[in-house]
Amino acid sequence: MTMTASKSQMKNKSLAAVDTPSLLLDLDALRENINTMSSFFAMRRCRLRPHFKSHKCTRIARLQMEAGAVGITCAKLGEAEVVAAAGIRDILIANEIVGPLKIGRLVALCTAADPMVAVDCADNVQMLSAHAAAAGVVIRVLVEVDIGMGRCGVAPGQAAVELASLVARLPGLKFEGLQGYEGHCVDLRDAGERLKQTRAALELLVSTRRLIEQSGIDVRIVSGGGTGTCDINGNTEGIDEVQAGSYATMDWYYADIRPEFRQAMSILTTVVSRPKPQIAIIDVGRKGIGAEWGPPRLKNQNVGRVIGFTSEEHMTIELFGPSDLKVGDRMEIIPSHGCTTSNLYREFVVHQKGQILETWPIEGSGKLQ
Repeated sequence: MTMTASKSQMKNKSLAAVDTPSLLLDLDALRENINTMSSFFAMRRCRLRPHFKSHKCTRIARLQMEAGAVGITCAKLGEAEVVAAAGIRDILIANEIVGPLKIGRLVALCTAADPMVAVDCADNVQMLSAHAAAAGVVIRVLVEVDIGMGRCGVAPGQAAVELASLVARLPGLKFEGLQGYEGHCVDLRDAGERLKQTRAALELLVSTRRLIEQSGIDVRIVSGGGTGTCDINGNTEGIDEVQAGSYATMDWYYADIRPEFRQAMSILTTVVSRPKPQIAIIDVGRKGIGAEWGPPRLKNQNVGRVIGFTSEEHMTIELFGPSDLKVGDRMEIIPSHGCTTSNLYREFVVHQKGQILETWPIEGSGKLQ
């Protein structure tokens, strides 16, 4: 990821000045994606709280806030600390913060920002309360409800009501509402099935909200969703926030079901070998691209396809038909999963119409704690 010239020397130069592999960001596509999503929520009661984990870059997070986002979602406490350092206060950590070490950091974060956290068990709630009360801070809390993904979350219905009641009673905590993520639905390829299953999952979340409200506890926020289901969540009464993230930079897996968003993220690579007429080897492998949802694709899919993606530092491309591609030529590839790809790099090379503008640090990369 070292570049052939300094950042100041690269500005306004072509992508030929960038060493490979490098993570590219098309500024026009990024801005269009942010505007497309913000326009959808602009006339709705439901609001957008973009997920930082998808790009891990505070420059992008600030653009999302400027476009009308109500706050930022983070996956990890370390990400939230980065976002707070960038001056963003309204932060949801869509995860359970467990144990004295992390809760101590969360309490410290409360002096720089106004974080919310998810909870799904009484033991965690009581520990959060004890630390917050001792430090004289208030931690905002969402009770996480398992609405079908089978990961974290308390059961919908009475179990969630009881946990919400505990949060509301304990000192140092403020019950804000519920979180529920229909992760088992967001990437369903069939639009009709995605709609059907998402509605069923959200009904569990909304009905739980109503039960809590009937118990006399105010529910201010119900948060969840992702890029694949943002339109369904955004049009569902009782859902207040959507945590979509991938829409900003995109990857090919989501692009197949959300074609209204452009591909802003790509990886610039160099052809390092042409061992056979129909084969090219490029200088990135598993260490440089997230591929949980399949191997990457060439940005120009008419040129060829990835057939070998098992090496750490190399990738094999099968070329379609005769090709004059030479060693040293460049190729752009699109990851199947943008979230894990951005975690592997330390900066985006931001370009516009083929010209380098600047580099943006990816401050959240590697923030796993």
